[in-house]
Amino acid sequence: MADAKVIPFDDDRSRGSAVQRPARRRGAGSRRKGEPAAVREVQPLPARTIPQDDVPVTREEPAAGSPAEAAAEAGAVEKPRDDGWEQRIAGGLSFLRRRLTGDYEVDDFGYDQELTEQVLMSLVRPLYEKYFRVEVKGIENIPSEGGALIVANHSGTLPLDGLMMQVAVHDNHPENRHLRLLAADLVFMLPVVNELARKAGHTLACAEDAERLLQRGELVGVMPEGFKGIGKPFSERYKLQRFGRGGFVSTALRQGTPIIPCSIVGAEEIYPMIGNAKTLARLLGFPYFPITPTFPWLGPLGAVPLPTKWTIQFGEPILTDGYPPEAAEDPMLMFNLTDQVREQIQHTLYKLLVQRRSVFF
Repeated sequence: MADAKVIPFDDDRSRGSAVQRPARRRGAGSRRKGEPAAVREVQPLPARTIPQDDVPVTREEPAAGSPAEAAAEAGAVEKPRDDGWEQRIAGGLSFLRRRLTGDYEVDDFGYDQELTEQVLMSLVRPLYEKYFRVEVKGIENIPSEGGALIVANHSGTLPLDGLMMQVAVHDNHPENRHLRLLAADLVFMLPVVNELARKAGHTLACAEDAERLLQRGELVGVMPEGFKGIGKPFSERYKLQRFGRGGFVSTALRQGTPIIPCSIVGAEEIYPMIGNAKTLARLLGFPYFPITPTFPWLGPLGAVPLPTKWTIQFGEPILTDGYPPEAAEDPMLMFNLTDQVREQIQHTLYKLLVQRRSVFF
């Protein structure tokens, strides 16, 4: 029960008044001007407590932030409807309209950012999140803006590691940056794969395209092992192959962009390559034709990758902006930097393998 209000009395105020002013106190010897000294002020009777029913009811606004105000707002303001599905449908229809009318942008490499974000990455993301359960470390080593060259190990028989790295950069970086991968010639010779790779922002693995992208401030990804890494037998897993002639280092030196080593654990076991049908590979024009415990014995089912647990770690960047312009032509410097990048990736791979509890968990 709320406390009862006490209404004070004075000599010129009635009891029943709803609005009260504080009583002015005067001493026993004080008197009004012009009043005889013998006449004393009449003292009020002791105040009595008025029952709650006698107190006039006045509506007071609740204080800001109080529970009463929150309850009032909850009752007065109707909660908005969940129109998430309506927005998705509207966005999908708008996307289809732009595709049909051709109202979308594609750069001179063929990169379609809208298609990549809304369609291509959405198709790959379930593999990334649910199937391989990729764990990303060191994403803070990727700059928020400006060009950078990400150099990673390559493995897995099929180049799924490049796609997983692309999703890892976009979904975990605070700026949702896009990774533009440098791919081999074979990728752009296949009919359907060629178009998808171009739309996703990938381009030919050559110094000219890499420099153009770095000049624009793009993130460029390269896997220097090439087919030697992705097609190596399972017995040589997580052993880095030769990094070519160090062309990626020369490109980074010319542009003064940092080199970020990247180590990927988990891709080696998705297709354990126990054999290579070289004759069949030459007939098909492939660099290798893998034989795994499930392929080609199980047919199309054998092409399903094993659900391994992945870890992608981006290492500390190796800065190149402190070198003079002619450093890009110094073969000894390129060899040293290439070896430094390779050793850093290899050391991180060993460290991640020691920390891994299981191939699948």
